[in-house]
Amino acid sequence: MAETMIPLLPCHQLDETLDFYKAVGFEVTYHQKAPNPHAVVRRDDMELQFFQLKGYDPQASYSTCYVLTDRVDALHEAFRAGLKQALGRIPTRGLPRIGSVRDMSYGVRQFLMTDPAGNCVRIGQPIADSFEHAPVPKERYARALHQATLLGASKEDHAAAVRIIDHALAADGTPTPQQLQELHALRAEMAAHLGEGPEPG
Repeated sequence: MAETMIPLLPCHQLDETLDFYKAVGFEVTYHQKAPNPHAVVRRDDMELQFFQLKGYDPQASYSTCYVLTDRVDALHEAFRAGLKQALGRIPTRGLPRIGSVRDMSYGVRQFLMTDPAGNCVRIGQPIADSFEHAPVPKERYARALHQATLLGASKEDHAAAVRIIDHALAADGTPTPQQLQELHALRAEMAAHLGEGPEPG
């Protein structure tokens, strides 16, 4: 048998976590309620396991895992549609939430989905031969887009992304029309994640 690695993630309320994953198309394949609440969900070749942890704070969670796929856009659309049907909206801030799909400078096209327990599931599709970071651009506006995307879309530090964009736009200089459009679009998305506007998407 080939080795398989399966993430085992904490949660504060197992049923709430399972409801979330069922909404995005996972099947609950195992559910133990006592003595130690534990469950398994599966969708195609993706399997996640969860355990309920007393005193666990979803807002303080650092739990994450990475899923490599060859259909990142299709999964993104399916997950968004499932959340829209289950919640009546597509949540992009707070818990749970789902981010936009975008090409990253380290060779993947990815999106982040965070469940009600604060577990971040990163789903990406390779788009390059290497996962090494691309060099940071030297030109001011390209560098701002590069850094703001990394901090905002991969680290989810939306406030830092906004600061980088604002600093670049306030400096002397003229971005190209394309750069200006991308900077404003990314800033609006990051600000909305911070609650400064309607939810993006």
